[in-house]
Amino acid sequence: MADESYHMTPQQFRAYGRDVVDWIANYYEEIETLPVLSQVKPGQIRSALPPDPPRHPESFEAILSDMNRVVLPGITHWQSPNFFAYFPANASGPAILGDLMSSALGVQGMLWATSPACTEVETHVLDWLVAMLGLPEKFLSSSSGGGVLQDTASSSSLCAMLAARERATNYRSNRRGCQEGLVAYTSTQAHSSIEKAVMVAGIGTDNLRLIEVDSTFAMRPDLLSDQIQRDRDAGLLPFFVSATVGTTSSNAIDPLAAIGDICHANNIWFHVDAAMSGTAALCPEFRHIQHGVELADSYTFNPHKWMFTNFDCNCFYVANRKALIDTLSILPEYLRNQATESGEVFDYRDWHIPLGRRFRSLKLWFVIRYYGVEGLQFQVRRHVAMAQQFLEWVKRDKRFEVAAPAPLNLVCFRHRGGDKINEDLMNRLNRSGDLYLTHTRLNGQFTLRLCVGQTNTTEHHVERAWSRIQEEAGKL
Repeated sequence: MADESYHMTPQQFRAYGRDVVDWIANYYEEIETLPVLSQVKPGQIRSALPPDPPRHPESFEAILSDMNRVVLPGITHWQSPNFFAYFPANASGPAILGDLMSSALGVQGMLWATSPACTEVETHVLDWLVAMLGLPEKFLSSSSGGGVLQDTASSSSLCAMLAARERATNYRSNRRGCQEGLVAYTSTQAHSSIEKAVMVAGIGTDNLRLIEVDSTFAMRPDLLSDQIQRDRDAGLLPFFVSATVGTTSSNAIDPLAAIGDICHANNIWFHVDAAMSGTAALCPEFRHIQHGVELADSYTFNPHKWMFTNFDCNCFYVANRKALIDTLSILPEYLRNQATESGEVFDYRDWHIPLGRRFRSLKLWFVIRYYGVEGLQFQVRRHVAMAQQFLEWVKRDKRFEVAAPAPLNLVCFRHRGGDKINEDLMNRLNRSGDLYLTHTRLNGQFTLRLCVGQTNTTEHHVERAWSRIQEEAGKL
């Protein structure tokens, strides 16, 4: 092949592309025949791979064949309609195709100038979502705030914390390091990303206060207020509070209005993490979960969880974009350009940690246009209804008990026989490959979680899951 380029020609790409699309379509048609949780042992996938890379080109047919032989056995099928574990990371046809278009264009959208469409489609779609979710207008790009796409809510929460740190220290921390005795607050049920954020931001885990929760596992504002006052009395500087709309363990909803009032009274940055449950606000009847969000300095949710936009895709909004940009902006000479100097454009590299960024908004744009608002609302309502039906089945079976309120699409429940029986029940179900459940601990007890949010889950799949749970429980 000395006289060849080794590249795939457009004609080959067209042919192989059809093969890949067929493979994907077949995968979705057959996904229910595959065990939801991968059954391989550690090291099994690597043992099927050759020890050395190929010296000579291999055929595309051989590569695609190894997707079945090597890769699929090691896949836990997040897109299976029988996936009820964690929170979903769902995909859809329009999202996959939008992501393909993004990969084909291959832009690096760090600056407006490096691909104006990459920036402006993103800004526009994020403005659409403000109205779609009933968020406050201060998050619109036409206001003092605005939105940006990040990879995950973990990154958004870190960026919010960094902006809060700099606001609290008048931007001294960026210059000389964090020396101010800063203290952050969240609930005992908050996502672990907040603990990681205080580590990365230089705040330190000793300066993260985990506030106890009430009987619904929501943060107690009275305890938050008391802790803030104690820290002030000790000469510390409270600077950041993160509240959650839909905690990972139980989908608990923190009281945003009361927490926001406390933050405003104490000049503390108020961040709202709605990574999972924010999508529910597509439906007006569920928007009560975000009552008080108008007080937030920043807000984040994940379309890649429950809005049919494949991983990764996180929306991050700030009420004052200047605070975020002043925290993260660095402008070396090689990035200077006329559009940036004009001040008339957004350069999203200043809105997050990485310099580089891909055209992530295309898949979200495809999803919103393909489904329309009514289509997205239909799916969310259907998922919530299925979860509520599952909740009723649990309540009627005297062997089980409900472990937490179920406001949306997550049901936390447990067998009354104790921790070992619940763990055994979960393991038996997961080993069967018929469905996939995960657990948490609530009030110290091993608790099963069933989340209905996968794109192609129907009433049949939820009914079958409950039937299998009852069947295996009868064998214990």
